Amino acid sequence: MRLAVASGKGGTGKTLVATNLAWTLASRVPGVTYVDADVEAPNGHLFFRPTFTSTERHTVRVPSLDGTGCSGCGQCAEACQFGAIVAAGEGVTVYPDLCHSCGVCVRACPEQSLREERRETGTLRRGRVARMGFVDGTLDPGEVRAVPLIQATVQESHGTAVAVVDAPPGTSCAAVAAVEDADLVLLVCEPTPFGLHDLEVSLQLCGALGLETAAVINRSDLGDDRVRRFLVAEGVPVWAEVPFEHEIATACATGVLASTQVPDFASTIDRIADELLEGNRGRLS
Repeated sequence: MRLAVASGKGGTGKTLVATNLAWTLASRVPGVTYVDADVEAPNGHLFFRPTFTSTERHTVRVPSLDGTGCSGCGQCAEACQFGAIVAAGEGVTVYPDLCHSCGVCVRACPEQSLREERRETGTLRRGRVARMGFVDGTLDPGEVRAVPLIQATVQESHGTAVAVVDAPPGTSCAAVAAVEDADLVLLVCEPTPFGLHDLEVSLQLCGALGLETAAVINRSDLGDDRVRRFLVAEGVPVWAEVPFEHEIATACATGVLASTQVPDFASTIDRIADELLEGNRGRLS
């Protein structure tokens, strides 16, 4: 079973829910892995402090001109849909940052002057923390394409009984890559005008992908009830409402799992785990 914990905007408490839920699930079922797929700003390791068992550089395929045989015909540039190759004069220029690693340009070259090489884009780590597995990815500074590393990070959890994927915020291609294979998307939202707008967009994304959704309203006592009413109208079950508590904020600020420090919050996470396990017994049996 793969659960993606997502949000339409940053700062809603997505990682708060994802980390504490993964920890709680690991105490109740075997084979849980926490996956930090927010590769542009991974922070799950700050709460778990895992022991890493492997670290590897992630690479993507990009075209490279081998320096011989190129007539400058431009067929490779015409075939590229992403503007990663420009034909100028008697040669071509490759822009690897724009490349989507599809390989079309290599197949389109009549002189076979293009070859594919590997370009590093980030780091993928695997480890363990007590009773659960841990995976995260970190995109290199200045790297513009997060999707390949996100896909590789999520792929590392395949084969585990339960994967809790901490997705990037928003509804960009990065978020799609993190949630597209999920059995359920748990949307963490906040009761503010911005929170409502971004929740609407997130639900549109999940609907387009045909994904089942549930919701957690964080800081539920600091706004109005428009988010709650919207979720009810859309038929999205609200699994929990988390009021603002100074103790939860303090735990997050100090890199401590709030469910180990705040009893009320621990009970809330337990109820979310109950909902998840009850609705997915078939996948876990």
